[in-house]
Amino acid sequence: MTIIHLPKSKHGCGGKIPQWLILPVAPQAAARLRFCGEDQLPQAVPLRGALTWIADLLAQGSDIPGLDLHGPGDPLATVTMTGEILAMLREQYPDLPLGITTLGLGLVEHAPLLSGHGVSRVTLLLDAVTPQTVKKIYTWIRPGKRNTPLAEAAEILIEAQAKGIAACKAAGIAVSIQTTVYGGINEDEIEKIARQVSALGADSISLLPGKGWLNTEEKLPLVSEETMAALAKLAAQHITVVCLPEQAPRDEHLPSGGGGGLGVPKPTTTRPNVAVLSANGMDIDLHLGQAIKALIYGPREDGLACLLTTRDLPEPGSGDNRWQQVAEILNDCFVLMAASAGQKPRDILSSHGLTVLLLEDNVEGTVDVLYGGGKKGKNRK
Repeated sequence: MTIIHLPKSKHGCGGKIPQWLILPVAPQAAARLRFCGEDQLPQAVPLRGALTWIADLLAQGSDIPGLDLHGPGDPLATVTMTGEILAMLREQYPDLPLGITTLGLGLVEHAPLLSGHGVSRVTLLLDAVTPQTVKKIYTWIRPGKRNTPLAEAAEILIEAQAKGIAACKAAGIAVSIQTTVYGGINEDEIEKIARQVSALGADSISLLPGKGWLNTEEKLPLVSEETMAALAKLAAQHITVVCLPEQAPRDEHLPSGGGGGLGVPKPTTTRPNVAVLSANGMDIDLHLGQAIKALIYGPREDGLACLLTTRDLPEPGSGDNRWQQVAEILNDCFVLMAASAGQKPRDILSSHGLTVLLLEDNVEGTVDVLYGGGKKGKNRK
């Protein structure tokens, strides 16, 4: 097999090219990682808001290769709702490929349903193939509606993922494995994962470097580029590796929202704060049009930047008036960070003094740069 190095875009990991549009419409989680910084799951985007967003992007001439139901929960945790969403998407956008990203619980039972709704790709979040490692990655896993002891749930998850791959292939659905490499947790299992999913019929695997912490005092080690490259070579002995994200140095300049190379905006007395759009609280990963909440970072009394609060944003569907409202809600912020955004909302927000930065990166590390951090920042890679 081979490693396919995709070109790095200005918005981050080349492994997201071609970029299917991620629709975070799944409201319920099937498990919880030990390495997430939020106790509560972010709010899912309402379907009507997602439909409006798709329509706006298409009206602007954006190329949308496909639509992927991906978070903030798991699409298979509310499979009836997911079926309804898929049916509506297929009706309104019959020419766009559909996919879901899932942990895989219930996949073997629902693969025929997904195929019937036109799902052509399933991205399976698979980070381990032994119960011992699964227990190191998750705090809880809920195979059904009842709580299950983690040891038992870990075994159920491993079996469900293996059988789910086979069920998808039998239903004519392509399977892409997405594996996050957690420092000190699952590096030794990556080749075994690649070997096993290949034998089950998976089409490819993406390797992503994990980011996070074990608790507020103990950070999870970040995986080096050299380690990621070595793991990709091991995986490529068994299956095609389609994503090997590059890790940009934390002290490099951030792109400007307008793409004009204006450097990094600076806080002012009247605008001391930063607004961040994130689905998981760890990464800048939301499109401006889909966000209904913003994380607000700013300096504490001792001058250190930290998360101050969250603010509700207007739901999609109100046109230009929505961006006027966003500008008012974020009138104490000197920058708004998003994974992507249309030109018109960027122009409107800019006219109100709010710069939009487009990038995909770690939240706290990027905030650190904006407030003058760099090589000494606590989130350095």
